[in-house]
Amino acid sequence: MSLAYAATEGTKHGEGHSVGDAILHHVQDANTLDLWPLGHITLPTIHLFGINFSITKHLVMMWIASGLLVLLFMLAFRRPRPVPSGLSNFFEAIVVFLRDEVILPSMGEAGKRYLSFLLTVFFFILFCNLLGLVPYGATATGNVTVTAALAFMALVMIQWGGIKEHGLKHHLQNLIPPGIPIWLLPIMIPVEIMGQFTKPFALCIRLFANMTAGHIVIFSFLGLIFVFESILISPVSVAFALFISLLELFIAFLQAYIFTMLTALFMGMAIHPQH
Repeated sequence: MSLAYAATEGTKHGEGHSVGDAILHHVQDANTLDLWPLGHITLPTIHLFGINFSITKHLVMMWIASGLLVLLFMLAFRRPRPVPSGLSNFFEAIVVFLRDEVILPSMGEAGKRYLSFLLTVFFFILFCNLLGLVPYGATATGNVTVTAALAFMALVMIQWGGIKEHGLKHHLQNLIPPGIPIWLLPIMIPVEIMGQFTKPFALCIRLFANMTAGHIVIFSFLGLIFVFESILISPVSVAFALFISLLELFIAFLQAYIFTMLTALFMGMAIHPQH
């Protein structure tokens, strides 16, 4: 998102737009891209068999995040070296930390089979988060449909991990703690089934809410300039917006880490049920 754009466009009362309209314009998905100095670029609208396959700015941001992810890793590791340096050292430090401090402690040796999935999830979320801090960019992870898709993949992998380790029958049996009285089963079974869905649901809402809230706060501070219609408030508004922007940089890494850590934890619980 562009802070300059939010501060100068869409919040002018003479144009009939409010500060709230400007905030929603930059947080919500749209079929246009804001590119300076080209202005607005309208994205293709596609409908097939009654289903909307239109290209939106959040979809474009995911394409850019995926492309950057592939490009940077190819550049970093095109020539493997015994002692990594530069970009390869940066990525390797993150990979080793996630492997040794997050994934393996949560999943044990079985976690090595799922390293590629979990690391891809981390870096994809991270790149999507960071693109939201780039001028004229957008945060794809601030779209609940994107986080829901990520959570659905986490749900599939959680169940797949348990099934692959124990088989379908024993995986389903592991959902119910042993020794439960028979008369409690009609209550426990629905509760445990719901629990399998509430875990990824929590992942979905947590990521969506955190990435959306930060951007709303930033634009709200900038919007104070137009609400008070005074340039005297601008030093305070810009200072607070800058502080929240720096905090958002930390949150971009933190939310990618939390999503990956909890996904690994839930997969570990399915692979190694604690009874």
